[in-house]
Amino acid sequence: MPFAGDVVVSVSDATVEYPAVRGHSAHRALDGVSFTIGRGELMGLVGETGSGKSTLARILAGEVGRGLGDDVPRITGGSVKVLGQELRRLGSRARTKLTDEVGYLPQHAGRLLRPGHTIAENVGDPVLARDSKYDRRELGARVAELLDAVQLPLKVMGLFPHEISSGQRQRVAIARSLILRPLLWVADEPTAGVDVTARGPVLDTILELQSEHDFSALLISHEAAVTARVTDRVAVLQGGHLVGLGRLDEVLEQPGHPYVRGLAEEYRIATGPIELPDLDLEDDR
Repeated sequence: MPFAGDVVVSVSDATVEYPAVRGHSAHRALDGVSFTIGRGELMGLVGETGSGKSTLARILAGEVGRGLGDDVPRITGGSVKVLGQELRRLGSRARTKLTDEVGYLPQHAGRLLRPGHTIAENVGDPVLARDSKYDRRELGARVAELLDAVQLPLKVMGLFPHEISSGQRQRVAIARSLILRPLLWVADEPTAGVDVTARGPVLDTILELQSEHDFSALLISHEAAVTARVTDRVAVLQGGHLVGLGRLDEVLEQPGHPYVRGLAEEYRIATGPIELPDLDLEDDR
């Protein structure tokens, strides 16, 4: 899908809900959220469990709209555009074309690898799903290149998911999500399952891949320190609302919401002191 714009993602006053089903009322997951992601930009998204992070990831990855199941979020207000396409009005055929240009790493992606497929097959499957006649030799070379890029030995290509560690499976999932050379990469907790000592190298690998392939990205984490290492700006979600947006140091140094102040304290513990102004919590009640 050709795209020549400078804004890869544009979210404007977006409201997202899960529909009422089996006696349960509709649930509003995102309320009045607005931000943009520019071409080649790496943006972080931080928030606690239940803040709406994964819902936003699913929306941007194309899991949106009627006809996809009761557990699929729906945009009920505002606008969400990805690569110039308005998702609220996107038909199924256009959605399929769009998702070829969006790499999606869902939460716990390393656990979602197909157990009966080798590592090479798991990484290459998205290519064959799009074009079953794709040259197998060329595909093997692409798979090997990506596995090498995520710092896995090529000997894992013939192994099955259960034969490698959880951290290695997460790296395989990252390679799989990038095999179609997307223009936008949406990564939900990309270091999940990766040992603490290996998280730094994984994040460095993401930076190297982005530099080489020049994709835009939304990197989601519950830890500010993770996104700080690789992203240009950060958005902070709390209870479905956007409570912080900008460079991470600026957001944390001028917290306008109690949750952001808590993030600043966590970040200080993880990385060192950061100056914080007094915040009158009475104003936020």
